[in-house]
Amino acid sequence: MSKIGNLPIKIPQGVEVTIEKQKALVKGSKGELVVSVPKDINIEMTQDILVVKRSNDFKETKALHGLIRSLINNAILGVSEGFKKTLELSGVGFRAILQGEKLTLSLGYSHPVEVEKPEGVSFSVAENKITVLGIDKGLVGNTAAKLRKIRPAEPYKGKGIKYEGETIRRKSGKAQAAGGK
Repeated sequence: MSKIGNLPIKIPQGVEVTIEKQKALVKGSKGELVVSVPKDINIEMTQDILVVKRSNDFKETKALHGLIRSLINNAILGVSEGFKKTLELSGVGFRAILQGEKLTLSLGYSHPVEVEKPEGVSFSVAENKITVLGIDKGLVGNTAAKLRKIRPAEPYKGKGIKYEGETIRRKSGKAQAAGGK
């Protein structure tokens, strides 16, 4: 029995879902997304409730059941509310500047790092925080992860890029570990 797959999805007002062959088209105020549906997964829609069902009990179908339900739910949330990830810069001289479509990062390297904005994602910069906004949850998370990977926060001083609310496990330096002098 699938715990997530059997949960019904409530469609909020202003969101339109249409099911065509093996695709679910989700349209809302922020944009539209398409979710591909495998042949063994069926979607039933009544007024403002969507139910995802599977046609058999094979292992692969059971695995896809909850996944497809989550993808459709994320598409509905994305086109109605949107998703955002916030990254924090910490370090002396570390800063981010938004220049048109490019994000320019000064992260202690000998050169500034320029990041092109992927289609479907937007950046906003305030103080030492970069916010990645978009309607596709996977794309927003992937873009934030790529930004973080440019200079991940290191464990000794905590300098680098980290997610908002992320705690970096700190290590003691050589002098403190050896007993200090």
